[in-house]
Amino acid sequence: MLMTAADYRESLRAYKPRVFVEGERIESVADSAVLRPGINAIGVTYDLAHVAEHAEVMTARQHTSGRIVNRMVHVDRDSSDLLAKLEAVRLACKISGCAQRYLTHDAFCGIFQATRLADDVHGTDYHQRFLAYMHDAQDRDLTLGVAMTDAKGDRSKRPGQQENRDAYVHIKERRKDGIVISGAKAIVTGAPYMHEFLVMPCRTHTKEDADFAVCCAVPVDADGVTIVARKAGRPGEPAAKFSGKYGQSTGVVLFEDVLVPWERVFMAGETEEAGHLTTSYATHHRQTCIGARAGFGDLLIGAGALMIEANGLDADKHGHIREEMVELIKIVEGFYACGIAASVHATREAAGNVMPDVVFSNIGKLLLATQIYDMHRLAHTVSGGLIVTLPGPAEDHNPETAGSLAAVLGARADIPYASRMEVARFVEDLTVSDQAGWYSVISLHGGGSPEAMKREIWRNYPVVEKVELVEALLERGVLDDGRRVSKQPGRCCVSGCTVRDLPGVEAKPTLAVSEAAE
Repeated sequence: MLMTAADYRESLRAYKPRVFVEGERIESVADSAVLRPGINAIGVTYDLAHVAEHAEVMTARQHTSGRIVNRMVHVDRDSSDLLAKLEAVRLACKISGCAQRYLTHDAFCGIFQATRLADDVHGTDYHQRFLAYMHDAQDRDLTLGVAMTDAKGDRSKRPGQQENRDAYVHIKERRKDGIVISGAKAIVTGAPYMHEFLVMPCRTHTKEDADFAVCCAVPVDADGVTIVARKAGRPGEPAAKFSGKYGQSTGVVLFEDVLVPWERVFMAGETEEAGHLTTSYATHHRQTCIGARAGFGDLLIGAGALMIEANGLDADKHGHIREEMVELIKIVEGFYACGIAASVHATREAAGNVMPDVVFSNIGKLLLATQIYDMHRLAHTVSGGLIVTLPGPAEDHNPETAGSLAAVLGARADIPYASRMEVARFVEDLTVSDQAGWYSVISLHGGGSPEAMKREIWRNYPVVEKVELVEALLERGVLDDGRRVSKQPGRCCVSGCTVRDLPGVEAKPTLAVSEAAE
């Protein structure tokens, strides 16, 4: 069943989570004014699946079940799926700012391949458990929150060395009917208005820390779960021209002796495979984030162009304005191009899904993380100082000042003062409000810190081959017995970009750009 936004909002009434926002208990998430912008944002992903012109990218056929599912809960089968996912996320985020639900997709992909790996090594049945769970979630069209980032405590110490073990979610007890987990997860996107949480490890673990290598599914209203969250967006604020309608909540999720039945446990102490889950999820998520922030970039580009027009300027005639707009476009489409490259140069995993190219995924995410501030600056440059010097929205209805303000703060005769103010406040909301600052930090650290991305780029990039290239040019005689395999992004074998033939998996060449775009 493919739900609509209205269906999704109504489905939340079946859950009774223990939620606190700004010190107040939320009795009904579906009816909460402070959470409505977040619910609206996720609702976009549901409604777009029912729009005929967007159905191709917003839905997909799940290869393990044969059923049509929402793209946000799909596991990618080939490069065309990755490209469609990228486009779907950009589409949803250019409307909502951050659609949030794409984290479910990334978690599904990571768990899908990690459970298969664990089964192959340990003879477990995690993969079948997860498939049963995933298919049920897809059939019900659920939205699942990713509870991955632990509170971490003293970051100089490993999980098992913490004075308070609850700084990391861990297995407290193993029982016949399941595991009991305790601990805290931080920065859980959309926590109050999820259906369930996917609990995952946020780092690699040693064998001594095996109890912390846990992956499982927990309903938001399970006994022992408490959600402490921030409001979503700026609901009810007159100046919040965007974030009054669409926003994002994040929350700390506390797990206090929560019982998880075995059929919902997808990893329980397999440290190496849990490490694989952490890194594979990161790759999937970083590539997806590229599409998300490209959608946000679309909003900035459109708002900047409107502001230029409302100010009475013409980018065709004013070179300095045109230069700033082109720079903004270059940034957005530059990191988005990395997402496309990561899709085209994907590799097939043993589980049968595809992994976006690690180097291109991390470069694209690193670019957007560090350039989000440049995006804001460029929007400010082309908009002018009006976005911060404009009087508050209450003055628009003040009979003693409204007329005078309209007379002096207008620009073009054919653009009413009210329209100019509307655009200015939209830009203000996107770039200088408290929500704008918060989104900047999320862009910088969401999906891992820039340092984590740099580490992955360095670890996977073939620097040695570049050295050997220069050595050869310097005629130093580099030995090559034919066994050397290039790690160049876009290549996974000596012959070029083809998907390796894995046991039990039909090899499929990676799509060319022209093929993938069809």
